Amino acid sequence: MTIDQIPIGTFSRTVYLTQKALRLYDRKGILVPGAKDPITGYRNYTIGQLETAVRIRTLSRLGFSLEEMRAVLDGDDGVDVVERRLAAVRQEMAHLTKVEEVLRARPSLQELFAMSLSEPVIKEIPAMRVISTRERGSYEDVCHRLIEELMAAVFSPENRRNGVRITGPVMMLCHDGEYRETDADIEVAVPVAGRVSVGEEAEVKTLPPVQVVSVLSTGPYYSLNLAYGRILEYAGAHSLALRGPDRELYYNSPHEVPPEELRTEVQYPVVRAD
Repeated sequence: MTIDQIPIGTFSRTVYLTQKALRLYDRKGILVPGAKDPITGYRNYTIGQLETAVRIRTLSRLGFSLEEMRAVLDGDDGVDVVERRLAAVRQEMAHLTKVEEVLRARPSLQELFAMSLSEPVIKEIPAMRVISTRERGSYEDVCHRLIEELMAAVFSPENRRNGVRITGPVMMLCHDGEYRETDADIEVAVPVAGRVSVGEEAEVKTLPPVQVVSVLSTGPYYSLNLAYGRILEYAGAHSLALRGPDRELYYNSPHEVPPEELRTEVQYPVVRAD
């Protein structure tokens, strides 16, 4: 070991990065030790790597991903990277604000899981003319934005002149066969009547008639999985097979009522399993 080589333990204490983190950065090619013992594999760093390590620690504490760190360290000017990170932080802050509101309103765990569910019923849903738009992304980010875009389209000056009117609650259709955290295939639709004019961001179409199992829930959105669970139990007990896309119909808005008063109808298309 030369005088310029710093053992991993000393380097770790100096830059406030754990040895586990340093090994990860080595494997990912983000901070490769200046020298490695060919026999033991022991890592040694150089004086010149101290500044890089400090930058990495700063980026890590700010929540930058490994790929984002690499882009910055490779000479990217960082503007786009910082903007993406800022957008992610704002989204997380909005999410945490909602979490805080729920926890403040529900001081006990029993209250936290409380939700009023109707008994499942079979419904025949007729064909429905809707204005619709579809996109991939996270539920929290995509749904709210698409609803706002559709409402703006419905109430555009031209559609107002044409007497376009909303004939039912806003709904979300989920086209995935599984739960997806960030890449969900989401469609938002608003039932409408009248001569509708839309831009490229939306379309007017007719949803086909469908038989569904329906459950009406009263409570926060995060507990809607209980409604889906009840539908699944009912379908199993009555020899029904679930066929997507499932629908969520929103009868009021989180901007107007507290979470415990939100009313959502979950509709899941079914067919006879036999």
